[in-house]
Amino acid sequence: MSRSIEGEDRTQSVLFPERLDDYIGEDNPVRVIDAFVDELDLAKLGFDGVHAEDTGRPGYHPATLLRLYIYGYMNRVQSSRRLERETQRNLELIWLTGRLSPDFKTIADFRRDNGPALRRTCAQFVSLCRSLKLFAEAVVAIDGSKFKAVNNTDRNFSERKLQARIEQLENSVGRYLEELDRADREPSRVTEARIAHVKHKIRSIRSRMKELASLEEQIRNSPDGQISLTDPDARCIATSGKGTAMVGYNVQTAVDTKHHLIVAHEVTNLGHDRTMLSPMAQQARETIGSKKLKALADRGYFSGPQILDCEEHGITPLVPKTMTSNNRARGLFDKRDFHYLPQKDEFRCPSGEKAIFRCETIESGLTIRKYWSSACPRCSLKPRCTTGQYRRINRWENEHVVDAMQKRLDRMPAVTRMRRQTVEHPFATLKSWMGATHFLTRTLPNVRTEMSLHVLAYNLTRAVSIFGTKGLMGMIRA
Repeated sequence: MSRSIEGEDRTQSVLFPERLDDYIGEDNPVRVIDAFVDELDLAKLGFDGVHAEDTGRPGYHPATLLRLYIYGYMNRVQSSRRLERETQRNLELIWLTGRLSPDFKTIADFRRDNGPALRRTCAQFVSLCRSLKLFAEAVVAIDGSKFKAVNNTDRNFSERKLQARIEQLENSVGRYLEELDRADREPSRVTEARIAHVKHKIRSIRSRMKELASLEEQIRNSPDGQISLTDPDARCIATSGKGTAMVGYNVQTAVDTKHHLIVAHEVTNLGHDRTMLSPMAQQARETIGSKKLKALADRGYFSGPQILDCEEHGITPLVPKTMTSNNRARGLFDKRDFHYLPQKDEFRCPSGEKAIFRCETIESGLTIRKYWSSACPRCSLKPRCTTGQYRRINRWENEHVVDAMQKRLDRMPAVTRMRRQTVEHPFATLKSWMGATHFLTRTLPNVRTEMSLHVLAYNLTRAVSIFGTKGLMGMIRA
């Protein structure tokens, strides 16, 4: 033991007690949290309890609880009960809160009651990053990822899942009834305890079937044909794995390509990304404060109207075209084999014939122009082109916007890799921080608040790594 490093004697008294501040180093990131909250106008952000009432029992100031939550989300401690325990044993939190230890109910109620203010606090830090010129390039990568909700898959129902579950329970009842019939025929082979257990299971299953039958009306009245019992806003969403799905939310982010800061985020319960390109790009542009913006996204965001909307708002989208084609799957020519001639407003087909404009139709709210050639019936390539009499080529009236975007992408082959490297890393980091359960709160407003806290914690961590603790503190207080 004489060669080992020895600690201090726990019973030894000291003449001059150490200050609480002596336990926290000058470069500890917890000081950034303290400086950031000190500079916030909590009343303007909308926090409750900034100005305490003259009567009644004093409460905790919202600055204390805000510091507590930011620290918790930066250090993977999101649960209100765990935060309560940490305030009693964690030196950094003891320093940050001034030895205060709110109970878990007070902590949880603060997050529930101050959702809009917490979301504005997240936006406030992004505004600080903008003032520090971190978004000068005005290029963002947009993507979405599925995050698990509190709701279990077994407590999410669609009409098909409900009927399958009822049939499963009916089969179980049938098997138990058969077992009772065998017991009546051969009483000596089945114990009375087993018979009582089987009868109890039959009663339980029939009760469960009645509960499920009562859900049918709710499913029919639901706009998207499904309901979730634990978290009513959560939805069953398909994931990248074939035949897999989870009950959760679709989280959208726009991430700065230079510093990988999350510029904008949104939480939806839509199972796709097709309608989110323009809203996320516009939100990112407003946050950055730039008139122009480049937005990178994957094929899941490809939508003609969304791309057109981006162009009209001064945003340059870079989204690869979807490559699905029924004709290509059947071994026939697809649309890429027909060359459009904008000067003549016609297509040149693989055999060299001209497919001219014939008519316009409205499909899914879009004006579609249709072209075909009169030479189709006698064309030698017709077996490789179409199974009908004429090969019709469709073109959206604003497809020139999509064509121009594709030409930009062809000149920038590194864009796809840049997008992946930029936007997928924050998602992996956030899911690692959240753990296997992901969201802890229920309903869409509360989940949005929780996501804002995660984004604020992520951006603070990124800013500390960019500027250092002391450097960022100086910029916050400047």
